[in-house]
This record gives sequence, C-alpha cells and structure tokens, in this order.
Amino acid sequence: MTVRIGVDLGGTKIEGIVLAGASELWRTRVATPRDDYPATIDAVRRLVGDLEARAARPASVGIGIPGAIDPETMRVKNANSVWLIGRPLQADLETALARPVRVANDANCFAISEAADGAGTGASVVFGVIIGTGTGAGVVINGAPLTGRHAIAGEWGHNPLPWPDADEWPGPSCYCGRTGCIETFLSGPGLARDFATHAGESVAPAAIVTRAEAGDVEAARAVARYEHRMARALASIINVLDPEIIVLGGGMSNVTRLYDNVPLLWGQYVFGTATVSSDGMAHGQSRRPRVQTRLVPARHGDSSGVRGAAWLWPATA
Repeated sequence: MTVRIGVDLGGTKIEGIVLAGASELWRTRVATPRDDYPATIDAVRRLVGDLEARAARPASVGIGIPGAIDPETMRVKNANSVWLIGRPLQADLETALARPVRVANDANCFAISEAADGAGTGASVVFGVIIGTGTGAGVVINGAPLTGRHAIAGEWGHNPLPWPDADEWPGPSCYCGRTGCIETFLSGPGLARDFATHAGESVAPAAIVTRAEAGDVEAARAVARYEHRMARALASIINVLDPEIIVLGGGMSNVTRLYDNVPLLWGQYVFGTATVSSDGMAHGQSRRPRVQTRLVPARHGDSSGVRGAAWLWPATA
C-alpha cells in the first residue's frame, strides 16, 4: 500500500503525518519560519524528506494551508500567513519536492478528514467548521471536497451574521474590510470581545466558559448569546446545503454545551421546520427542533487538518 504524507502548514508550526490507509505511522512538527517564504518552502521540503525516509518508500504529498490557491493565478490568496500571499506555493513545492503536490485550504482538509474516517463517516454531505482564532469551514459531498469556482466554498465566516438583533448590526469590524461577519461573533476572540463589551472586563474565551459553568451571570449571558448566534449562523448553512452532519473543530469546539443547546435553537431558523415538544405537541418547555442535521465534535480533534491533507490523495494513489 502506498503511503501518504500530509502537511499542515500553519502560522506557527508545520506538522507532518504519514498514513498507510487510515493508520498513522509517524508524526512530526517543526516551527514555521514566519515571514520568510523561501525558508518556509525549505522547511516543508526537509519535513517531507524526514517523513519519507522513515516510511522507506515514496509517498504522495498533500498540504493544507491557511488560505487558498486562486484558480486564475495559481497563487495563494486569503491567507492569514501573509508571507504566502501572492506566491506560487504549489508550483514551488512541486519543484522542491520533485513530485506533484495537492494543496487545499486547511478547513477543507479538516472536513475531508472527518468525512473520510471521522465523525462524518458515511454521511453524504458534511460541513466541517473550525472555530478558534478565526472561523472557517469546508464542505465535503459524497467524499469529495467542494472547492468552488473561486476556491472559497465553505467560507461562511465572512458572511454577515443572519437575523441580527438590533445591537448586532452593523457589528464589529472584520479584517476582511466589512462589518458584522460571522467570524467576529463566533471566533474565540469574538466571544471575548462580546463579554468585554457587556461586562467591562477582558477575559480569555475558555475562562468565560468556565465562569459561566460556575454560575457567573455575565459569563452565562455571553455564552448564551454565543449559542444563539451559532444557531442562526448554522441554520443558514442548513438552509443552503442541508448537510447530514456538522462537525466542529478548533478551540471553541471544546465547549460541550454547544452540542445540546445549539440544535435546540436552530429549528427557529431552518426553513420549513417546526419546533415541537418531545411528546409531539407544540407547547411546553422541553422543545426539540425537528431538524435531523447532527452537530458533533471532531473525532480526530487537532489531528484532523493534517490527516485531511494526506487524504487529498486517495489511499490507492
């Protein structure tokens, strides 16, 4: 069986993995040479060389990046690792590694991994969401990633927050140049900003959740607002893609109450569905949305991105 190498080219680290089928053989990581494009290419070359030497046989190489390859120019765009922007990354990596290389957005890699052998195994439509420092997503349909004409499929974080309340519009400024983007509300920094706005205190996202669980009123309100915003944002995705499953990854995916509370809320916004009680009656306090889409945490956690990069090549390649 041909082995596959996956590389997750992040802003602070470059992680590599060797897969044989779905089995992990080796994993390693090195620091990313920030703001140094030639050194980044060389770091990937050396990392792949080390992994291939351990495998003792040729391997395919897939690479996930925090951006996308523009189909028109074949250069990197929309990358928060800004030293990659405008560079012919795929061509340069293919030259450095002396083989074809497949490159995809890191959120797409996450979705591919979870669809292939993770939480979304067997589902025909998987929406894989990363909610951490930023907010991104990937779409997998019948096992294949949906990239789109402009290589931006799944970029829900830069749509406006749906059905905004009066105090949510026009919303915070986003680095993309607009205001009120979903990312400004659902990222970890978005939760921290919202708490600071209402409570007048700067607190890390994880600490806000911990305080909410301990009964802190302002923290509980901030997390409740976060859940309602996520419900609206994901309902808009269900209205467009109607996925069987939505998989959450990234730091905010560790907030376990999301998986119970968000599906209780999104039925108010999903087209053609009703909110009914557990006994089928449209009354009472134990309401359950009649939406069949499941919201689940990633099976592979932080490993999904690098695994998905390897999955860019089929197991038989």
